[in-house]
Amino acid sequence: MNGQDLKQAVISGSNNICSQKLMINDLNIFPVPDGDTGTNMSMTTTAAVNAIKDDENESPAVIAKAVASAMLRGARGNSGVILSLLFRGFSQGLGEETITGKDLVKALGLGVDAAYKAVMKPTEGTILTVARVGYEGGLRVMNENDDVVFVWEAIVNAAREALEKTPEYLPVLKKAGVVDAGGMGLLCIFEGMLSYFKDGVVIEYAESNTQEELDNFTSTVAEFDDVINFTYCTEFIVGRDNEIATDPNELRLFLETIGDCVVVVSDEEIVKVHVHTEQPGDALKKGLEFGQLLTVKVENMKEQHRKAKEDNAQKPKAQPKKQKLEPVEPTEEVGFVAVAAGEGITSLFKDLGCHNVVSGGQSMNPSTDDIYEAIMATPAKTVIVLPNNKNIIMAAQQTVPMVEDRKVVIVPTRTIPQGMTAILNYDPELSADSNKDMMMDAAKNVATGSVTFAARNSEFGHQKIKEGEIIALENGKLTITEKTPVKACVKLAKNMIKHDTSFVTVIYGSDTSEEDAQEAYEAIQDKFGSKVDVSLVNGGQPIYYFILSVE
Repeated sequence: MNGQDLKQAVISGSNNICSQKLMINDLNIFPVPDGDTGTNMSMTTTAAVNAIKDDENESPAVIAKAVASAMLRGARGNSGVILSLLFRGFSQGLGEETITGKDLVKALGLGVDAAYKAVMKPTEGTILTVARVGYEGGLRVMNENDDVVFVWEAIVNAAREALEKTPEYLPVLKKAGVVDAGGMGLLCIFEGMLSYFKDGVVIEYAESNTQEELDNFTSTVAEFDDVINFTYCTEFIVGRDNEIATDPNELRLFLETIGDCVVVVSDEEIVKVHVHTEQPGDALKKGLEFGQLLTVKVENMKEQHRKAKEDNAQKPKAQPKKQKLEPVEPTEEVGFVAVAAGEGITSLFKDLGCHNVVSGGQSMNPSTDDIYEAIMATPAKTVIVLPNNKNIIMAAQQTVPMVEDRKVVIVPTRTIPQGMTAILNYDPELSADSNKDMMMDAAKNVATGSVTFAARNSEFGHQKIKEGEIIALENGKLTITEKTPVKACVKLAKNMIKHDTSFVTVIYGSDTSEEDAQEAYEAIQDKFGSKVDVSLVNGGQPIYYFILSVE
């Protein structure tokens, strides 16, 4: 196998995850709207495809290096960064001539090692586990047969088995009846690559409006209208009959013959199934072989997407993409880059001294290249970066080795209030490294509250969350459900304000009216204003009706 074969395999893997990213997004179990896994991973692989699609080089090393570089720059979210690190192994483990099965195993092993080292506290039951077990599957067979197809098929089979076991590692997955979303995304890519290795078939590209995702903070469900290969999204749960000894794997194999996007997860009590098919009746009939149907949901995806497309046509068109930032010479001593969304919050960071604010945050994670571009456009010898979101920290960290003509310091802030407090505590008399520690220590003393909506049905503890319900989070933990954002905000403030609280900032978003913002502010002011300094700011942020900063 040569470099062109590797190129076609990567393209096939990317096309496969692009066509299944909505299904992968649906595996996310936390109800908060976020930069969904399928979207982040598909955009990361798309960056690689754009870099290599016209490259005619026969060298595997050259193609692998181009893929790794593009994925690194295009990486979005933690899942995208981990994916880019896995493929970095290919750039380190593949040579100039042809590729053997052993070469693929070695390359994947290097990527797995890099990915595990990049995560401070690796969690098993995630994309890391799926990648590692896949590598181990290849390791077991590579001395038996060095053929690329034989070895990669073993890697895919091992990865698939690992994915099915992810709920055994993470109880939250088991309770929700799903597998890990990042692991599913990686398996889709591996399976797409196998399609080319084994049959010479590049999985067809699923057209998606990627630019619209970048320019808008809301997803467009209609964009996949022409990607739907099967009409009916069929989901059901079977209560297992203990007297029936049939292996659930038999059900999965059957479903793969009548549809795609197959997910089968089981434990001692139930079997949960998801499949896209033209024969939902056949899927249900097969499911009955395992026990009684507890729940059934069959939806016509083509009709859903047709309606969504009609609704989407009525919406205003996306604004043109902003001009690319141009690199500048580092003439000043220190500069700042922050990640934020909303005109008000962006203005706040600029008022606090940020040279550049990267548009992004919850629901749209900027790529490594977006952050790199902002760093290079900051005229400073030392650039301090504030990611302000836990899913952006890894992407920001990847910029450090990319920048050669200035020092880059990542202060791993996880929220907007943390970022604001961090920059306020910057001391120009201290070194960059000392400032990093001091700024982060200050940020940790800030409590962050947020009010948003549930993006999906979910269940936490004994509480069932319905899609669209107003929810409030305290330092990332779901604590409140309410009927209105104002009530949730006031209740959240009452929970968070302690005897030693000095300052509370209420930041209201683009979907909150001035009247509602004033009502929430006055309620908090009436309750705590005698002992706490309460301020109201128009942040203009999407997704969140309110963000509370409590110091």
